[in-house]
Amino acid sequence: MSHPVIHFEFGAPDGGALADFYGRLFGWEVRPSGPEYWLLSPGGGGLAGGVLQTSGGTPPYFTVYVSVDDLEASIADAEKLGASRVVEATSVPGVGTFAMIRDPAGNLIGMMVQDTTASDRGGSPS
Repeated sequence: MSHPVIHFEFGAPDGGALADFYGRLFGWEVRPSGPEYWLLSPGGGGLAGGVLQTSGGTPPYFTVYVSVDDLEASIADAEKLGASRVVEATSVPGVGTFAMIRDPAGNLIGMMVQDTTASDRGGSPS
């Protein structure tokens, strides 16, 4: 299976303000999607993303989520290659199960097994 990028995400201490920024800057549709999460829909066939309001001193970040077949096996492979696990496997009803790693260079990357019954492929992983 190929492993396409399926979602992007910004994390910020003021998630609402950042979602508003990108919505106004690029004309993206912004929709609240649960507590402290906003979906960004660029339209025109562009990849959907989101903004997560961070807490506890988490620094701002930008990441992408990659589709995988087996989340735990992919995390194990990443760890063998020098990555570290940052977010444990977390299920989001109707979207899928995701986890996050930090690659050997320090980049934050998400991996996700999508819920194949979900009708909205732009759903938020966080």
